Amino acid sequence: MSLLLYFWLFFKASLFSTGGFGNVPSLHSDLTARGCANDRQFAESLTIGQISPGPNGLWVISLGYLTRGVVGSLLALAGITLPPLLILFVQRLYSHVEDHPAVVGFMRGISLAVVGIFVIVLAGILRTFGIEIRSIAIAVGAILLGWSRRVPIVAIIALAGLAGML
Repeated sequence: MSLLLYFWLFFKASLFSTGGFGNVPSLHSDLTARGCANDRQFAESLTIGQISPGPNGLWVISLGYLTRGVVGSLLALAGITLPPLLILFVQRLYSHVEDHPAVVGFMRGISLAVVGIFVIVLAGILRTFGIEIRSIAIAVGAILLGWSRRVPIVAIIALAGLAGML
């Protein structure tokens, strides 16, 4: 495997995960499928990451070392560090242009797209589990609570789950 592809796999896993151990499935499937890592190396690197002080993401650097030595650890470090730095750069750029009418319109469009995706997912869930008055009431209640912006999203999700269980 080329060093560029090796770096890309770590970069991609970090870019599309939430941090910590969120990149384990992506890295495991990509690296084991290419024969670059095995389950033992994953287990050892996860163990090293757990017993090491500091953030959970350190396990990735151990995995890089176990699979490609010092060069692998440096590529893994760069791969998991660059996505957060990219986000910081984009945020800095956005803070300078956030009031521009084109950016405001773009963000409104993105918001509408997210709402559209939400509606499609909601319709799929309702189609899968059947349209019941209770399901519709929970969905409408969650939407109204979210719209008010007075109730935290986590509380809305918890309340919707509790209502669904009852």
